[in-house]
Amino acid sequence: MADEFDPEGGEVSSRREPRQTTLRRVLLPTIVTLAALIFGIAVFTGVWTDRLWFQSVGYSEVFSKILLTRTALFLIFGVVFAAAVIANIVIAYRTQPIVVPQPRRNDPVARYREVLTPIRGRLLVALGAVLVLAAGSVGAGQWERFLLWRNGVSFGHGDEYFHRDIGFFVFDYPWWRFLLSYGFVLLGVCIVAAALVHYLYGGIVLQGRSNRFSSAAQVHLSILLGLFVLLKAVAYWMDRYGLAMSDGHLFTGISYTDAHAVIPAKNILIIIALICAVLFFVNAIRRSWLLPGIGLGLLVLSSILIGGLWPAIMQSFQVKPSEPDKEGPYIQNNITATRDAYGLDNVKVRQYDANTDLSQSELAAAAEATPGTRLLDPTQVSPAFEQLQQVRGYYTMPATLDVDRYEINNTDAARTGGPPTSEQDIVIAARELNLDGLESSQRNWANDHTVYTHGYGVVAARGNERGPQGQPVWTVKDIPPVTQDASLKLNEPRIYFGENSPTYSIVGQPKGAAPVEVDIPQGTSNEGAATNNTYDGSGGVPVGSLFNQALYALKFGEPNILLSGRVNSDSKILYDRHPRERVQKVAPWLTVDGDPYPAVVPDANGQTRIVWIVDCYTTSSHYPLSELTSLEDATSTSLTDQSANEALPNDQINYMRNSVKAVVDAYSGSVDLYAWDESDPILQTWMKVFPGVVKPKADISEGLMAHLRYPEDMFKVQREMLTQYHVEDPDTFYGGGERWLVPEDPTAGGVAQPPYYLSVQMPGEQEPNFSLTSVFVPQSRDNLASFMSVNAEATDNGPNGYGTIEILQLPSETQVPGPSQMANQFNNDKGLSQALLPYEQSGLRVISGNLLTLPVGDGLLYVQPIYTQNAATTGSYPILQYVVASFGDQVGFGQSLDEALRQALRGESGTVAPPETGPPVENGGGPTTPPQNAEVEQLLQQADQAYQEAQTALRNGDLGTYQTKVQEMQSLIQQAMDQLSAEQSATPSSPTPNQQQ
Repeated sequence: MADEFDPEGGEVSSRREPRQTTLRRVLLPTIVTLAALIFGIAVFTGVWTDRLWFQSVGYSEVFSKILLTRTALFLIFGVVFAAAVIANIVIAYRTQPIVVPQPRRNDPVARYREVLTPIRGRLLVALGAVLVLAAGSVGAGQWERFLLWRNGVSFGHGDEYFHRDIGFFVFDYPWWRFLLSYGFVLLGVCIVAAALVHYLYGGIVLQGRSNRFSSAAQVHLSILLGLFVLLKAVAYWMDRYGLAMSDGHLFTGISYTDAHAVIPAKNILIIIALICAVLFFVNAIRRSWLLPGIGLGLLVLSSILIGGLWPAIMQSFQVKPSEPDKEGPYIQNNITATRDAYGLDNVKVRQYDANTDLSQSELAAAAEATPGTRLLDPTQVSPAFEQLQQVRGYYTMPATLDVDRYEINNTDAARTGGPPTSEQDIVIAARELNLDGLESSQRNWANDHTVYTHGYGVVAARGNERGPQGQPVWTVKDIPPVTQDASLKLNEPRIYFGENSPTYSIVGQPKGAAPVEVDIPQGTSNEGAATNNTYDGSGGVPVGSLFNQALYALKFGEPNILLSGRVNSDSKILYDRHPRERVQKVAPWLTVDGDPYPAVVPDANGQTRIVWIVDCYTTSSHYPLSELTSLEDATSTSLTDQSANEALPNDQINYMRNSVKAVVDAYSGSVDLYAWDESDPILQTWMKVFPGVVKPKADISEGLMAHLRYPEDMFKVQREMLTQYHVEDPDTFYGGGERWLVPEDPTAGGVAQPPYYLSVQMPGEQEPNFSLTSVFVPQSRDNLASFMSVNAEATDNGPNGYGTIEILQLPSETQVPGPSQMANQFNNDKGLSQALLPYEQSGLRVISGNLLTLPVGDGLLYVQPIYTQNAATTGSYPILQYVVASFGDQVGFGQSLDEALRQALRGESGTVAPPETGPPVENGGGPTTPPQNAEVEQLLQQADQAYQEAQTALRNGDLGTYQTKVQEMQSLIQQAMDQLSAEQSATPSSPTPNQQQ
């Protein structure tokens, strides 16, 4: 199209220009409207589906309280911020000089003024919207601090320096600190915005000889700057309390320099800041920048000299030369506060000689104290569980299994006359769904989300036994679950909510409709036919309505939810199915443990079902004078490094309590929160915020209580703190010579050794307790420094009951090997190396299991299972071949802990046969221990013959004969042992080889 010329101005114009301008005017609002509409729909979908989810689990009050609080804070802080900034802009604009100084030629300020003036209204609206969104979002994110401030309770005691209740630091200080930060940003933006408007409209002139500030500009900015400096005075006051949580070079909290220089400096700076603020306010009347400028310069200079230089000089010339004496009282305050904040104030530390020389009677007692020690390594036996009990490719087991305890039938009760059942350590796993195990041709939307919807049952094995071929000894197996132990029988085995559940599943069918969910695979039931199931639990969100289907189609980006005939009037959608995720969602103010574990628990109607038990913590970083630590660093071990356990957030904390036990039903998905540490003030505060959400501890059923245990992440944090804070003397603490380290995991390398659950009989105790254990090594050394355990048995209310932490501290001159040294000793033991050589030569991979440490007979015993696996064969799994034990310098090994322990204690390294499964043999050969008399010799010969016959039957696949011969062998060996015991009791005990030396 041809251009046209303006006949008057001669300027060129285009006929398309008006049309393009109109297009731009229409297109821009349209794009903005569409963007706002899409954003609004997305926000509505997220909020409404969250509301439906919270309704489905019965926590609507949590959703409503948090939503209302966040909305109110968003509006208050967003509107206040935007209103304050815009008000100052308007004031600056309306107080512009009547006569604006003539701009210089090509003055950019004049051009900006000409461009902005016509659109100033739209700019203010846009700026206000941006400020509301930005400031409102920041304010909404502070809902936890706000609710803690509004509902905080008293801790009942104060800090050691300010003598203010701990609740002030934990609940009030964080909120006031946020308000100060908000105020500084608000005033800073107001000052900048007002100054820019005054500059644009002539109130501030930076060129020429004219007055630099108009009267209005000077008044306006003087008041704003006075408020800013006044707020700084308040900040100096709050900084004093902040020192109680500051991380110093020696410890967290107030030091000598803080008390004698920094805090006095803050007090002086408060006075100077108040004077400076007054000078700025006076400047609004006198209109001279001289005095405010002098005051501000004095404040800056004072902050450098008094706030920075004075403390540095005191630290260098007064504190450093005699630091232990100066810092001693403040180190003591830090020790006291830290031990209280982490629940370490009642730790029992006792000296332990770790004796390695035992008499015959002590040896026998030691052997009797260890039969229940867990041998199966939960980190190694998962492939065995999966290969032997997976049943179908679309089932899976977790990479690391869990350890619990159940009342289990005693296999040798008839022979020994012992109780028919006893509480034993059990390695347990949930058989969960794994969609990746389906063939690619089976992967489609209908199968993934409506057919394969749930796992089935648990698999469990005795923790202290191995099968004839090294496989686990099952207590629960197969589909449907088969068990002879009443405590593990399941009425509802289905797992719809678990650690490996699909992102979402759509379940439920109308009455009379054929079920479509795969339940019992073909060939696994008694009839051999596959069975399907229709979910009838209370969990899930109804999606029968078109509105809900559309919402979830948008939420998951899946139109099939709206279009598929599988979604009907009775359908429910299950999502957010991981136990940690569900607990974190209903209680976002809790920190959730990284290892939920399954348990078989009876419900209120006596029906046993699978639940997930999740430990939860209340934490804070504002406990005064307590040592700060990284939650992620303190809880990281070889298991989190391998992603077997979830890593906790990288938060700095200095207070922690296991305040809540959460239970997630694997079938219904219901979430129950139970108060555990009811004395915790942070928990009490949240129970005020959300009344009725956390149930009282008294509501925990007896069946559930039997499976609660001391939480692993809590123990790891306490373990990390005890590396330093087992020392209570300030001088010793300062010297650092008694500091410990958590040893590296010798089976992983480079990462901390995880703690282990096992039954331990501590010195002086009559019975073993289910415990969580760990060890320490000295700083810069590899030998053992101490052994740490905590009673993990929730039902134990005795004086050394649940939660009692005990440390057995070895004398500094004792050279008991640490885990890495002991692993090296095991690897270099000639007898063990010879026994493993045939496996290695045949191409099998030798795997070292968890290296356990436990006190036995006034000493410390190391136990490690050794597995072999054919890495070249698909579907192979680790087989427990040997158990290695070391007591002192002696290493023993065999097919049971009893054999390995007796060899280690007697110095019979290299023998390979357990007393319970066959006579002592040298790498599979004949007897090596001389009989004591003819009767014993005859019994052992008969046992040897029974053993050989059992092995022949096993090779021929005759398991019935094998079992009969093993029982016959065990009976003969027991008779021989009884005969030997009778002789030893009638004869004075002779010294052990160690005693003879």
